[in-house]
Amino acid sequence: MIKIGIVYFSNTDVTGKLAKAACSELVNQKVLFFFHQILGAEIIEERFINKILMDELKTCDAIIFGSPTYMGNVAAQFKAFADATSDFWETQDWSGKIAAGLTSGTGLNGDQASTLQYFVTLASQHGMIWVGLDAPFSNTVKDVNRLGCQLGVTSHSLDGSAHETDIRSSKYLAHRVLTTVQKFKSGTYPIVSDL
Repeated sequence: MIKIGIVYFSNTDVTGKLAKAACSELVNQKVLFFFHQILGAEIIEERFINKILMDELKTCDAIIFGSPTYMGNVAAQFKAFADATSDFWETQDWSGKIAAGLTSGTGLNGDQASTLQYFVTLASQHGMIWVGLDAPFSNTVKDVNRLGCQLGVTSHSLDGSAHETDIRSSKYLAHRVLTTVQKFKSGTYPIVSDL
């Protein structure tokens, strides 16, 4: 059975709304998923500690990362989580898993793409395979990708609400992650591991 993990940090809950929208799509598709909001209490003496979460994520076929964009990058709480994954970086426990990301910010641009690029780098460090959006800016057919970022979902909010198109984009990304995992599992996109 396919299992998808969603791990995110959110302060104003805009990123949380995007993550929950992704979850709702997975529920609609009847897919097993794991959902975790990073909490400040999990950061002990500057180190993120949650062995149960890390073990759970290792059993997932895909992981969707989420963080608001603060000062052009992920929030410190998400970075603490990402740094803790270095404990199993050498063994490449996430290698071959599908990865995707979503972010939000108060600036119309706000350098949200930098946060998504950080997620891509994190995924690449772990040997993961990145999935972005396959919808052009303000796609009228799919009605997603309002802000025109192909790397993943970006959202702009000044009042703590999430724009409906950004919510749809998160659902769309979750569905795209699921179909990509299905293709890999069925052999449609075979991974060559031994050359």
